[in-house]
Amino acid sequence: MTWHSRTSTTTTTPAARGMGRDGARQADGSAVTDRAQDRDTTRPPDGVAAARADGRSRRAGSAVRAGSRRARPFLLVLLLGLTLNSCAGPASSATRPRATGSGETAARAAAPEPRSSAVPFAGASSVGVLIDSQGEHFCTASVVNSPKGNVIATAAHCLQDAGGDPAYEPGELEFAPGFTGRGKGTYPYGRWKVGSVHLDERWTDDAEDADAADYAFLTLAPDARGRQVQKVVGAATPDWSSAPDRRVTVVGYPNKQHNPGNLPIACTTDTRPDPDLPQTLLMECAGFWEGTSGGPWLADYRDAKHQGRLIGVLSGGDTDSESTAALFDDRTRELYEEAAGS
Repeated sequence: MTWHSRTSTTTTTPAARGMGRDGARQADGSAVTDRAQDRDTTRPPDGVAAARADGRSRRAGSAVRAGSRRARPFLLVLLLGLTLNSCAGPASSATRPRATGSGETAARAAAPEPRSSAVPFAGASSVGVLIDSQGEHFCTASVVNSPKGNVIATAAHCLQDAGGDPAYEPGELEFAPGFTGRGKGTYPYGRWKVGSVHLDERWTDDAEDADAADYAFLTLAPDARGRQVQKVVGAATPDWSSAPDRRVTVVGYPNKQHNPGNLPIACTTDTRPDPDLPQTLLMECAGFWEGTSGGPWLADYRDAKHQGRLIGVLSGGDTDSESTAALFDDRTRELYEEAAGS
């Protein structure tokens, strides 16, 4: 696996390192400090692994790092004891997996109504999870439309601390679109090897505006049949110039503590600019626990065949009911083009 930072021509291959946010790990396997809400999942005692965090924190001074949802800097909101309701999601409820993509023709469905809490979702096979070498899933990711059909998007802090080292050995990461099911879960569209990781230099340098660059693009190798992931499961088209006030459908995979069936959830709601972090969006919808980081924010989503536009990925929030995303812009596009051309 190769790692890239935008505007840098160097490519580094990480040595033995641990993992972040969903928790970055230190080289000795110990958990990186200052997690807001650590995952309850621990890796087997293989000499490297420790507890993962898909914590939900946002920058508090300079202490909070990858592996946590980045915490708001001024106060902690009382955690809401909200649980997912069981009503149908904003998309198809097909009982057997079927790949979905914007290229298919179908009647255009009405846009989902706004909600205050997330619901189970079966609306886009292009959304899935990142999986480590132990088979554990830890963050959400989704396929992004690209010329080669091999690009996915997730949160930068899922991959490494801001200013830190890459968190995985080459070949450790996989993407499982449409992942679902108890225990280890099932992979209806297979598992796709990550070939390269592309991060904004503001994130790798831990710049003052690193929160505005908490996104990453990854490329995937073809499957055993030579197919690119986009051909199999479809993709969402990115939008590099979205206004901050949009109606979005946000999709994610909460961790097992809150989601023992490993089901994706979704919420349709309205965004607004985050008053504390420039170039960052804020939404309010309950149910986005640890594990949902990297999930797509889809503007004008209607159904699985009309996914709308990808304007950001979930990066942080104070509680399960408040989430943030860095709004995609021209700098995001430059990073995407680097990944798409690699």
